Amino acid sequence: MTQDEIKKSVGWAALQYVQTSTIVGVGTGSTANHFIDALGSVKHQIKGAVSSSKVSSMKLKKLGIPLVDLNAVDMLDLYVDGADEINPYMHMIKGGGAALTHEKIIAAVARKFVCIVDASKLVDMLGNFPLPVEVVPTARSLVARELVRLGSIPKYRQGIITENGNIILDAHNFKIVNPIELEAQINNIPGVVTVGLFARRGADIALIGSEHGIKIIQKKCVINT
Repeated sequence: MTQDEIKKSVGWAALQYVQTSTIVGVGTGSTANHFIDALGSVKHQIKGAVSSSKVSSMKLKKLGIPLVDLNAVDMLDLYVDGADEINPYMHMIKGGGAALTHEKIIAAVARKFVCIVDASKLVDMLGNFPLPVEVVPTARSLVARELVRLGSIPKYRQGIITENGNIILDAHNFKIVNPIELEAQINNIPGVVTVGLFARRGADIALIGSEHGIKIIQKKCVINT
């Protein structure tokens, strides 16, 4: 199987968590795109979807899935998204596609967060993938200095403006021993909109795809399919 075929398998596998007559939270990225395709096959059974990015919104519209404003709902039953890295404790690094703020907001209002990834994204310790930080442009230098103080090498992601009008600093060289603590430290830096650490609100279920099938991790429970 190619990597894209593995991503497709986990994207479609996430369909089992979609309940009828509900609004589904949808993430951003290549694996999430496969889930959106799968969601299109049951579009008449759901009320609609809340999207984390303009790219995902366009794909949902193209498939005829109604878009719902997150401000119009109190809670989502399900949010499905990929990750750049995920550890066995269900903490994640997200934001490679620069949609981390919207993704974190949707995750915060979801009862169940299902992370869909290929096996290359499962790591023992987060930090090999550069940690994205969304920053107000005028605070770029301040935040960069603070990230250096915390032990990373920040790099400005050239040519990228988020949908919120901000910029991204990618923090390299982190070995993230305590993701929850680091998430709080970075979020407390003035000028940071949010950091791409999803530790305080991590995934509830992870579908890990490989050539050998799909492994389901449910917080200390592992099932091979």
